[in-house]
Amino acid sequence: MTIDYARYRYLTVQRDSGIATLTLNQADKRNAIHAEMHAELEQVWLDLASDREVGVIVFTGAGQTFSAGGDIKRMASRFGTDEGWQYSLEIPAATRRMFQNILEVGQPIIAAVNGDAVGLGATLALFCDVAIIADSAKFGDSHVKVGLVAGDGGAVIWPLLVGPARAKEFLMRGKLISGAEACSLGLLNHAVPVDQVMARAMEMAEELNALPPLAVRWTKLSVNKWIKHQLNLILDASIGYEMLSINSKDHHEATMAFIEKRKPVYRGQ
Repeated sequence: MTIDYARYRYLTVQRDSGIATLTLNQADKRNAIHAEMHAELEQVWLDLASDREVGVIVFTGAGQTFSAGGDIKRMASRFGTDEGWQYSLEIPAATRRMFQNILEVGQPIIAAVNGDAVGLGATLALFCDVAIIADSAKFGDSHVKVGLVAGDGGAVIWPLLVGPARAKEFLMRGKLISGAEACSLGLLNHAVPVDQVMARAMEMAEELNALPPLAVRWTKLSVNKWIKHQLNLILDASIGYEMLSINSKDHHEATMAFIEKRKPVYRGQ
């Protein structure tokens, strides 16, 4: 079966000698993830998993940013609208599908974090099997800075990697750190100069692609059982809380303050 990757509008997939490079392809918007890109990120993992020509996947972002996370202007525009209400009804199931699909991919996934990775962008990198980041990149889950619960995966994966206490501090503060610090904390695997990120990722991809595929894939899937357990335990509650916060006045205030470049005023509403 031939897979038509050209149908994706916001992602690109290139294959070469068993290695597929999946790229978030909205460089002019810092690869911010809107609803349409989110839908493509649900499906593309199923296509890659079933592609017999792909032994390893390298996941990166176009331009100088891996992903700025959610599209804040879109968040502001849909507040209080029918579109916003429909979004809050649909996104929990969509988010579950996306992360379940990532965790079911047999091939190793290497995140080549070529620039800033924030919010959902950071979470996507953390759900990959290995992550290589530019040492100068900004990394973190900043959901609370826009009045949202860190529900779409952050509450699942951060405690697994750095423990509950550190996870709560980073998630509650929405704190961003450098790629180098993220590696020193154990969030990601390797920090290198920005111009070496893709080369290092491809070097590792070639190494993994040369190893016995069944041994590599089943080792990965064995470890992922633990992550899937946490996903099933936590995600429904955390994404539900996030959908409540997406309809809060504080969320709207945060997005408008960001757009208007002013300090927000929160009222706990």
